[in-house]
Amino acid sequence: MSGGHALYLDVGGLSTHAWVRGSGPPLVVVPGLGCASWMYVRLTRELARSRTVYVYDPPGHGHSDGLRHLPDCIEQLTDHLAAWLETAGLRGVPIFGHSLGGEVGFDLAARYPQHVGALIACAPTGIPENPSVSAQLVRLLVDLPRERIGLLVPALRAYSRCGVRRMLKLAQDQDNHDTGRLLSRIRAPTLLVNGMSDSVVRLWTVDAIRKAVPSAYVCEIKGGTHALPDVFPRTVARYTLDFLEAVGQ
Repeated sequence: MSGGHALYLDVGGLSTHAWVRGSGPPLVVVPGLGCASWMYVRLTRELARSRTVYVYDPPGHGHSDGLRHLPDCIEQLTDHLAAWLETAGLRGVPIFGHSLGGEVGFDLAARYPQHVGALIACAPTGIPENPSVSAQLVRLLVDLPRERIGLLVPALRAYSRCGVRRMLKLAQDQDNHDTGRLLSRIRAPTLLVNGMSDSVVRLWTVDAIRKAVPSAYVCEIKGGTHALPDVFPRTVARYTLDFLEAVGQ
């Protein structure tokens, strides 16, 4: 990637990478399942016009180290993110989470409320009523041909780096991770960004999250697929920046 610099920090004995670009108040981007920092170049280019953007690579993702047993569940992802925010001096900043990164953001806002200034959840997973892992994978396969062709190679590179075993373990943990129980505890200002043509996260899923999170706002993007940050980077960035300005973040 260009237009920024790599930041490596030791967190719990793991070398943890984030790509940093832009200037202004900080904003942390948390990738989706199996995704990596290099898949969010188009979004961060827009956000970096008025923010210092940190695109965090979770353990075992992107350029960050992982262990065979870490992470195996969503709570481990959340705990590591919280520790990384402390180490980076970014506790209490806005968090932008995409897909599973949105679910990690919900978990963080509920269990580590002091770590989240505001939360933007883009095409988020996050309620137990999501379909089985196999059904989600079928939906993802249906969605892939509709995404920007330029995202295919970076996505395959990221998934290969993360590995099938880790991705399946984290996906399966959605059945055990009762985010629905935690959503009502979220007090951080929250924006849900939803693609109306997303075949992975359906409209009713986002509506259920909105009803569970006190005072959550929803922005819908007509024709938006699951890879909203890549396909509609300017629109997603505009919604994000306008929201953060409105809530004083």
